[in-house]
Amino acid sequence: MRRKPRGSYSVAPVHVLLIEDDVEAARFLVKGLCESGYTVEHVADGHAGLARATAGEFDAIVTDRMLPQIDGLAIIEGLRAKGIGTPVLVLSALGSVDDRIKGLKAGGDDYLTKPFALAELLARIEALLRRRSTPQTTRLKVEDLEFDLLARRVTRAGREVELTTRELKLLEFLMRRAGQVVTRTMLLEGVWDLHFDPQSNLIDVHISRLRQAIDRGTDHPLIHTVRGSGYVLRSDN
Repeated sequence: MRRKPRGSYSVAPVHVLLIEDDVEAARFLVKGLCESGYTVEHVADGHAGLARATAGEFDAIVTDRMLPQIDGLAIIEGLRAKGIGTPVLVLSALGSVDDRIKGLKAGGDDYLTKPFALAELLARIEALLRRRSTPQTTRLKVEDLEFDLLARRVTRAGREVELTTRELKLLEFLMRRAGQVVTRTMLLEGVWDLHFDPQSNLIDVHISRLRQAIDRGTDHPLIHTVRGSGYVLRSDN
C-alpha cells in the first residue's frame, strides 16, 4: 500500500523520478524514498532520464550531476527549455560555491552535496513540493510601497521607482520578509548567492542606494538598520 509522504501537500501519491548511475546509491535512495511514502521510478543514465523527465509525469526529480551520456545539469536545461517546471533536486560530490551556483543557474531548484543524510534529502524534497503547491503571489505590498513581480515594476505612493536588477532582487528579499530582521548572512546568501562574507561594504552600498530610491519624496523611511543584527523593512507609522 502506498503511503502519503510526511509533510506532503499532495493528496495523491507523490511520484519521484530518480536519475542515478551509482547502483548502491540508487538502491539506498529508492528504499528510503519508498519507505517514506513516495512512488519512485529509477533510471541510470542521462538519456533515459531526460526522456522520462520530459514526459512530465513526475511531481519531483532527483538527479545526480555526473551521469553517463548527458549530465544532470544538461537534463535540467533541456527541461526548462521545453517549459517543464518540475522541481529538481541536484545531488553532487561537487560542493564548491561555484558548483552550487551552476546547478541553480541551470534551473535546478535545490542542490545537495554528497555525502548527505537521507533525512535531509527527504526534508528538501518536501520543501520543494510545498513551494510548488503554494500559490505564487505576483504583487508585494508594504504600506504604500508596491512591487509588481511579473512586470518587475516598483512604485511608492504611485511614483515609479527606478531600480537596478540587483536592487530589485534586494527589495524583493526584504519585502517578502517585511517586519523580520534580515541579517547580513541572509542577504549574502539570498541576494548575492555568496556563502561567505567578502569583508566589504557591498551590502551597505546597495542598502543605501535602495533607501535613497524608495524614500525619495516621503518623510518616513521603510528600511531600518537594526544595530548589530541587520536590516528590517517596516513602517514605523
